[in-house]
Order: sequence, then structure tokens, then C-alpha cells
Amino acid sequence: MAGLTYTAVESTALSTAEYYGKALCELGREHPEVVALTADLAKSTKIGMFGEEFPDRFFNVGIAEQNMFGIAAGMAKAGLVPFLSTFSIFASLRSADQLHTDICYQNVNAKIIATHAGTSFGQAGSTHHAICDLAVTRSFPNLTVVCPADGMETVNAVRAAYEMQGPVYIRINRGFDRVLNSSTDYDFEFGKAITLHEGTDLTVIACGSCAFQALTAANFLDNSDGLKIRVLNMHTIKPIDREAIEKAVMDTRRIITVEDHNVIGGLGSAVAEVIADLGKGCAFRRLGIQDVFAPIGLHEDIMSIVGIDSNGIIDAVREVMKKDFELDDDWEDEV
Repeated sequence: MAGLTYTAVESTALSTAEYYGKALCELGREHPEVVALTADLAKSTKIGMFGEEFPDRFFNVGIAEQNMFGIAAGMAKAGLVPFLSTFSIFASLRSADQLHTDICYQNVNAKIIATHAGTSFGQAGSTHHAICDLAVTRSFPNLTVVCPADGMETVNAVRAAYEMQGPVYIRINRGFDRVLNSSTDYDFEFGKAITLHEGTDLTVIACGSCAFQALTAANFLDNSDGLKIRVLNMHTIKPIDREAIEKAVMDTRRIITVEDHNVIGGLGSAVAEVIADLGKGCAFRRLGIQDVFAPIGLHEDIMSIVGIDSNGIIDAVREVMKKDFELDDDWEDEV
């Protein structure tokens, strides 16, 4: 299939969730077994686009997220492919038992589209900030966990989720993310990081909305400081791309992770686990929500306050670059 594209006007007018809604409708036209479920958030999560086109395959269970997960599990057992959507905070915490037992334990073919991720619904406050969802979901067996960087990557993730057997959790933002990809026509594969910028001085590993910020920081540092920063878009949190992380450690020996999530349990923790298994020393810094509840405000303001925007990444890179290594192959060195 040719890569999906939109006009420049459409690209700026569509939120990430709307890309997902359009992609789901395309799947619905191709595959009659695809059904969609909402917990009274059809408009907010954009899954209502599917309901308008396929009303007989669309189910609103009301404000009952836990029931929605159980119903989806039953539909999957019956041979359907349910896509269920609600806010990330509800999908991962309110429905944790049902996600764990009904979907993951039974390893059913259900796809969860978790919207309003991280602090993207910033003005709604802590009850709607999903800063722990990656920590929860990546610990569930059988569950593939994905955090796309923009709308086009969300389209790729939705299609890839349909094509694989088993449960998938796709985490997307509420708002109008910066455009990283102009079309879907690029190499996307679950479990394989995408190199956004080549570099040998330091590697920034980012996911979600932070991938664009990391690329912006790398371009700035190249021009201002002469630093060559490798940027990896780690869209799949589980299974994580161990090979890309290990290569980054060997090549650059300085690693920074950036995520719109608590630094405990998310991308930073996943990368740290790979580095620990590798047994090689490196300078390492985790940028994200530093084990506190995030402030309330607009998403871009929160990202600036907690240091996960391009300016925060630039400051962190300059600080980590002060960590020197001996220019030899002795991996017993201390940082």
C-alpha cells in the first residue's frame, strides 16, 4: 500500500488522534472483523469517526471503562478485532485489572488506543495526566507497548497493530503534535528504533512528543556547539530495540532519555535495564517527570517546566558532555 499522505493544510489541522481515527476507518473498510469501542469518549478520542461510518460495528458502553475492556476481550475471543479507546490514564490505571487479566493474561487480539497521554491534557490536571501508564503497561506479559512520535507514525502503528496477533497498547497525545513525518512511507516496525539524526558524541533516545524536541535540539547543537548528537525515536517501548541501545552505548558512551512520563518505569527505565544487562559503563541521564505530579497548564509549558522540550534537552546534553572518558577500550573505567 502506498504511504498515506495529507495536504499541508490538513497536516496542521489534524490532531494525532484524528490521524488515528482516519486510519481506523481505513482498516474498517478493508476488514469487516474490525470493531470499535468507546466509554462515552467517542468525540474526544476521535474513535467516533469510525462510529459515523460503521454504526453497526461501533459500541459505546457508557462511562464504564473496565466493562469496555472485558467486552473487548470477549469480542476478540469470538474472532473480531476490537479497537478500544479511552484516555491513557483510564486505560492503564482505572482498567488495569481488566487489561491485565481479561486481555493480557488471555493474550487476546485486542488493540488499545490510549489518548491524552503524558501531560498532553495538561490543563485538566493530575487526574488526567498519564505519567505512570508506561510503567504499568510495559510490566504486563504479552502486551506490546507503543508511543508514536506524531500523526503519521500513529497511522503506521495502528496498521501494524492490526497485522500482528495479540494485545497492543498505543499511547498518543491529545493535541496537535509537531509534524515529524510528512507521510507514512518510511521504515516502521514494532521493536525497531528510527534514527532521526546521526551522531557520535552523545545519543538522545526519545519517544512520543519528545522525539521532535530531541531532533530540534540535535540540529541546534550541531550548528551552535559542533556536537554530533544521535537521536533515536524509540517508538516501541516494549519490545524495546536492545540492539540500537547497545550500539549507542558502544558508539557514544553518553545516553540521555527523554519522555513525557515519570522517569521511573518508562522509557528511561527500559533503556537503563538494557545498559545494565550490557555491563558497559556510560554517562546516563533520564529526562522526564522526576517522580512528582506534573504542574497544571498547557502542554508546551509543562514540557518546558520539567525540561523535556528542546531547551531542556540542550542543557542536559551540554552537562552530560562534561563527563569525560579515557580514549581507550577499557570498559572498566568509571565515568
